[in-house]
Amino acid sequence: MNDEKTNGSGPGLSRRRFVGLTIGGGAAVLAGGSTILRAATAATAENPSTFKIGGDLEVNRLGFGGMRLTGPGIWGWPKDRDEAKKVLRRTVELGVNLIDTADAYGPETSELLIAETLYPYPKDLVIATKGGNTRPGPDQWVPDGRPEYLKKCVDASLKRLRLERIELYQLHRVDPKVPMEDSLGALKEMRDAGKIRHLGLSEVDTEEIARARKIVPIATVQNRYNLADRKWENVLRYCEKERLGFMPWAPVGGNRSLKDSALDKVAQEQKASVYQIAIAWLLAHSPVMLPIPGTSSVAHLEENEGARKLKLTDDAFV
Repeated sequence: MNDEKTNGSGPGLSRRRFVGLTIGGGAAVLAGGSTILRAATAATAENPSTFKIGGDLEVNRLGFGGMRLTGPGIWGWPKDRDEAKKVLRRTVELGVNLIDTADAYGPETSELLIAETLYPYPKDLVIATKGGNTRPGPDQWVPDGRPEYLKKCVDASLKRLRLERIELYQLHRVDPKVPMEDSLGALKEMRDAGKIRHLGLSEVDTEEIARARKIVPIATVQNRYNLADRKWENVLRYCEKERLGFMPWAPVGGNRSLKDSALDKVAQEQKASVYQIAIAWLLAHSPVMLPIPGTSSVAHLEENEGARKLKLTDDAFV
């Protein structure tokens, strides 16, 4: 997206124009009001551009998700491997220093591609990965939280990513067949051994987070969340209170499926895309929000990153 599309000229977007947002998965409905969206390059004290994961690992809040750097069904290598590499290189060029992946993406191929393309890594690049989800086939996901399996996952990710320590390792799913205490106990052992710096969780509720924190410090939570799907709003508020990073997956709806005529109108008025509006909204919605939009297209990557130039300025906007 070029500068002309991010200069913020034209009619504005107000809180009242988004009063139709629902908490449980509804869409935005426009209603009319004053300007709150404009171009901006500086973050505010209330909504900084960076976040310290675990209190000491500073990252730019708009990251990148590596799930789409795979084949159909999140299975195998991407159709255009060269384009995937270009996406990763451009990600770093644009100033992104948080890349999220998982051993289940491919499986293994996302991690391998990241190392193949970016190693040796830039000094400030944080690669977050996940383990505890197995892949019987395309679009199939089966949790496995057995302690011995998770320990093998950590060691395998370290090898694939060519790292001595994983800065953020997340339990991809809580396995209902294995006590959380056993799964996280194994990851705590790996952290104590110096193989993991910080630990995170994925698709958990507030009770599970509180339970996990009795076992080991938790730095982040990664749940599905976007402008039209706010099922986990209470988890986000918990993360704000406890200063945990909240990493929304599917931040633009998954497969860029966030479509709504109201959003289209706002995007046209702002000379921005629907996806830029959605990402800018996430960044403005909470200072602990760490969106990780993913793509296999350089054009979509640059479009997503353009959201950082948009700023929601009405602090009453929810």
